[in-house]
Amino acid sequence: MSVKDFPEECWELVFRFLGHGHDLESLSMVCKQFLSITNRLQFSLTIYDPTIPLLPRLFLRFPRLKILDLTHFNSHHEGLLHQISQSGLDLDLLNLSNQRTLPVDGLRELGSKMANLRVLICSNVGSLRDSHLVVMAYCFPFLEELDISFPLDSQASDFGVQRLSSMLENLRKINISGNYLITDKSLFSLCQNCLSLEEISFFTCFKITQIGIASAIRIRPSLNSISFNIEKKRIHGPGLTPTPIDIDLIDSFRSLKRLTAIDLSNSVISDEFLFAVAEGGGLLLKKLILQDCCNCTFSGISYVLSKCQSVQCLDLRKADFLTDQCISKLSMFLLSLTSINLSGCCQLTNSTFFILARNCPLLNEIKMERTYLGVEEEEDKMLDSFVNLEVKKLYLGDNVLLSDASLIKFVSICPSLKLLDLTGCEGVSGECIVEVLKRCCDIRHLNLAYTGMKVFEIDFEVSQLEVLNLSGSRIEDEALSIISRRCSGLLVLDIQSCWHVTPKGVGEVVENCRALKELNLKNCWLVSDDFVAWVEFSRPSLRTIITPSDVGAYC
Repeated sequence: MSVKDFPEECWELVFRFLGHGHDLESLSMVCKQFLSITNRLQFSLTIYDPTIPLLPRLFLRFPRLKILDLTHFNSHHEGLLHQISQSGLDLDLLNLSNQRTLPVDGLRELGSKMANLRVLICSNVGSLRDSHLVVMAYCFPFLEELDISFPLDSQASDFGVQRLSSMLENLRKINISGNYLITDKSLFSLCQNCLSLEEISFFTCFKITQIGIASAIRIRPSLNSISFNIEKKRIHGPGLTPTPIDIDLIDSFRSLKRLTAIDLSNSVISDEFLFAVAEGGGLLLKKLILQDCCNCTFSGISYVLSKCQSVQCLDLRKADFLTDQCISKLSMFLLSLTSINLSGCCQLTNSTFFILARNCPLLNEIKMERTYLGVEEEEDKMLDSFVNLEVKKLYLGDNVLLSDASLIKFVSICPSLKLLDLTGCEGVSGECIVEVLKRCCDIRHLNLAYTGMKVFEIDFEVSQLEVLNLSGSRIEDEALSIISRRCSGLLVLDIQSCWHVTPKGVGEVVENCRALKELNLKNCWLVSDDFVAWVEFSRPSLRTIITPSDVGAYC
C-alpha cells in the first residue's frame, strides 16, 4: 500500500499522536497530502501586527482554527475583528489581553457571527467599564469562561457584574481580580445567577468582605475552585497586622465538599482556616496554593496535607518556617504530588531535594529558587544513591550557594530532565553544564541567564536542545560557534545583554541552526540593527527577532 492509498483519516490520527503546531512542520513539507492534513490539525493562531496582510490566506489554510491569540497585536482592532468575523471560523477561544482599549464595535460584529464562543480573555486591558461587561454578555451569551482580571483602569462596578451574571447562565469560570470597585454584591450575584459556576477568582478585590465570601459560598457550595486573598493591613506603626479570620468564613469552607483547587496567595490565614479547608476538600483537593501566606504554622499545613493526600500541585513559596525536617514529615502525605514550589523557603538545603525526589514517586516538577541549595549535611550522602525518572523540570534559579558538585548529584538522580533553569546560579561552571548535558540527554530547555557563563567545551551532539537562554552571560563568538555546531536543533536562542558577541558568532548560529524561530539580540551592542536584515533573509524559519535596540521584528 502506497502513502496515497492510506486513508487520510488514519494519517490524521497518526499526526495527532505525534504532536501539534511546530511539531508537525517537518511533516508538512513531505508532500502536498501531508501539508493538507497538518493544516487541518492547526487549531490555534497567534496574531502579530505583520500577520495582518496574510490573514485571509491563513484563515483559508487553517479551516479548523479554534483559538485566536491577539495579546501581541497593537494596531487597529476593529478591522481585525471584522476580518475574523468574515472568516467563517467557528472559534472556541478569543484572547484580547494587553489591549489598550476594547474594540466594542468589533466585538458586536464578531458576536453576530460567532455567538457560540465559549472562552473570552480580556486580562490587563487599558480600561474596563460596565458597558464593556454588558457588551460581552450580550454578544457572547454562551460564554463558559471569562477573564476580565487586572485592568489598568477599572471602572467596572457591581452594576456591570450584576448585568453580566444575569445574562450568562452557562458561565463556569470567571476571573474578576483587580477590579477594586466591586463589592459583596458582585460575588453574590455571580453565585446566585450563574448556576453552572465552578471556578471564581477575585484577588485584590478588597471591598469584598469575609462575610460576603462566606455568604457566596453558602449560595454556591458546589464550587470546585476558589482564588482570593485576605488583605494584610498596616494598622499601627511599622509592619503588617494580621486581619482576624471571620468565624463565618471558616465555617463556610467546611461546606465546599467538591473543592479541588484553592489559591490563597499573599493572604493572612490561620491554622483554623486550614483545618476547615481540609474538612471541606478532603480527598478531592488537587491544588493548594499558599504562596507568601502569613499567620499559619507548620501544624496547619501538615494537617491539611494529611487529610488531602490527593494534592498534585503544592505551592508553599516564602514559607520561611519550613525546614528539611518539616519537608521530610510532609513528604509522607505527598504520594500524589506532581509539582511543588518551595522558592523563597530560605532554610531548605540539599536534603529537601533528596527527600522529595525519593519519597514523591509521581513528582514531575520541582521549584526551589532562592533557597539554601548547595548546603549539604553529612547524612545527605546516604540519600543520593537512587534514581527518579519522573522528574522532568527543575527550577533552581538564584541559589547563590549551588555548586557543581550539588548540581551533578541532582541531575544524576533525575536523568530524564527536559527543563533545567539555573538563572543567576553563579557558582555553576561551564564544565558542569557540559557534564549535565551528557547525563541528561533529553534536555530541551536550558536557562543559564545571568550565571556568568563564558565557555562551552561541548564535543558531542546535543540534538534535543530546543530553547537556550544565555542572557546576561559572558559568552563570546567562540562559544556561539560551538553551540551552533553542537546544538543545531535550537528553536529559541536568547543572548540578551551578551556584550561580547559579534555578527560573526550570531551569523554562525543563524547559518547552522536551520530550525531557529526566535532570536533575542537586545543590548548586544557589537551587533548592529542593520545586521538583522541579513539574518531575516538568511534564515526563513525565524519568526521573531528582538534587535539590539529592543525593536521586535516578527517575520
